[in-house]
Amino acid sequence: MSGDDVIVVGSGVVGLTTAVTLAECGRRVRVWTRDAPGETTSAVAGALWWPYRIEPEAEVGTWSLASLRVYEDLAAEPERTGVRMVDGVHADVDLDGLGSWSAEVSGLRRARPEEVPGPYATGLAARLPLIDMPVHLGWLTDRLVTAGGTVERRAITSFAEADAPVVVDCTGLAARTLAPDDGLRPVRGQLVLVENPGIEEWFTAADPASSATTYYFPQPGRLVLGGTAEEGDARTVPDEATAAAIIARCARIRPEIAEARVIGHRVGLRPSRAGGVRIATEPLSNGGRLVHNYGHGGAGVTVAWGCARAAAALA
Repeated sequence: MSGDDVIVVGSGVVGLTTAVTLAECGRRVRVWTRDAPGETTSAVAGALWWPYRIEPEAEVGTWSLASLRVYEDLAAEPERTGVRMVDGVHADVDLDGLGSWSAEVSGLRRARPEEVPGPYATGLAARLPLIDMPVHLGWLTDRLVTAGGTVERRAITSFAEADAPVVVDCTGLAARTLAPDDGLRPVRGQLVLVENPGIEEWFTAADPASSATTYYFPQPGRLVLGGTAEEGDARTVPDEATAAAIIARCARIRPEIAEARVIGHRVGLRPSRAGGVRIATEPLSNGGRLVHNYGHGGAGVTVAWGCARAAAALA
């Protein structure tokens, strides 16, 4: 073990992006993970870049824009990186309700009435990164290995088990017991995967009065339908009634979805935290340093690179 050694705990998008950032700065990085990257919550995500269900507001814009710039570059090689720039509409969202970060999103504008589908009257049109997460997580892993890092399947019950002078906590919901942090809670998201009937643009609409959201994202080989945002619900088994309701909501926007063949169901637990993302450092009992980077709610993909850089600075 040397002073350059870092162990990153967690292999979701935040953990892998943080590990890549550190390894490419010259650190010797090992990722310890209970689950393989393709089995994490990140692998389930619909993964449209957009600051959604995340705090603190003062930092989110900076983190999100830093990540946006990276994804815009990665979209030049979509087959390799999993990142594509795709047009779409956020219904019932107005520019005046967004933070100052929105002025830095190229092409973000009020949608014309004919661009807003279904029963919605207003919205925002944009061309944003849409990320195929299984491909992207594989690409991040390869990039880490190329930079000299490793990924090891290893579950821990305490950060004291990590034999490195710097340990980075990217454990998502598991930080509730590892940190420990009682402010973390699951927000359940359920998705339905169907054969794409020819839809090329994404669409989102959130109902602030309920846990239901309506969205569809065209990913390679599938159309991802969503979704839910059920706070405090830790069920990971798909619910049939919820799946039927998701399909029905999406079909009200695009009727052809009703006839699309279902090819899969997914459930992910977003790591929401009271007070928002925690990026902070504290001493370890062995004299080392523990850096926290967790609590990204529904926007881990959106802020991954910005938060990785902030955590790497503390490391």
